[in-house]
Amino acid sequence: MAFPSKPGCPVCGIVAAAAVHAPGQSPRSHSPDEPAEPEILWKDENFTAYREKAHPVSSSGHIIIAFNLHVPSIYTLSSSDLPLLVNVRNLGRRLLSASSPPSSSPFSSGNSSTAPSAPHTESQFRIGFITPPFKDNKIPITDHLHAHAYLAPADLLGWWRGVAYGPLAWYAVDDLIAEIRESVSNNRVKSGYDDRINAPIDTVPEAGARTGAANGDEYIASGLAIPDLEDGLVSPNSYNTSFASSASGLIPHLHV
Repeated sequence: MAFPSKPGCPVCGIVAAAAVHAPGQSPRSHSPDEPAEPEILWKDENFTAYREKAHPVSSSGHIIIAFNLHVPSIYTLSSSDLPLLVNVRNLGRRLLSASSPPSSSPFSSGNSSTAPSAPHTESQFRIGFITPPFKDNKIPITDHLHAHAYLAPADLLGWWRGVAYGPLAWYAVDDLIAEIRESVSNNRVKSGYDDRINAPIDTVPEAGARTGAANGDEYIASGLAIPDLEDGLVSPNSYNTSFASSASGLIPHLHV
């Protein structure tokens, strides 16, 4: 399934502009009368990550990780996209740690004369998706899949925006990964307990992405990821896709 860029989509515009600019730079210069362009922090074959400067939810750091393809929602993903979701989580943690040192805030004017504080703890990382029909009214993008990564506490989040980042609409990427794995395998991966971050299954990003029969045949839907042949990854299209339409490989809809 193809997901071409959509004319007029602001995220597609950012992805296209980032393709010709190095990370850490704004896509283009702008006049004082024009809105500031986002600061690109990361760009690869699958994702474009940029710092949310206009309306961050946390003064300690807020990053948006957008899929390069115009994927409409998380419900378009299947179990074959588990490695992509693992990459979203790892990329979010790495960018938040690198772009927001504990001793200072990237969004503050900065009189940072205080001594450096302790490194960020795992409990501070918030990485996930806002599920439709909910949206962040300050960042009202609903039809181009993107993840939000920020550092708790969300001290710039008002009560109305808080609905989008609360339990009613927020889908943490760790919970999403765990639920997909449970839906397609016999791996019962709980989320929410203290050792969830260091679960052994998380050392295998592809865990749960491949399904098959007892005779060794594999049935998997084509994933969205662009394979990295240098790493020895096989194109998803090379797998048997006769069971691609199986509902068991799709993310169940959220009932609210």
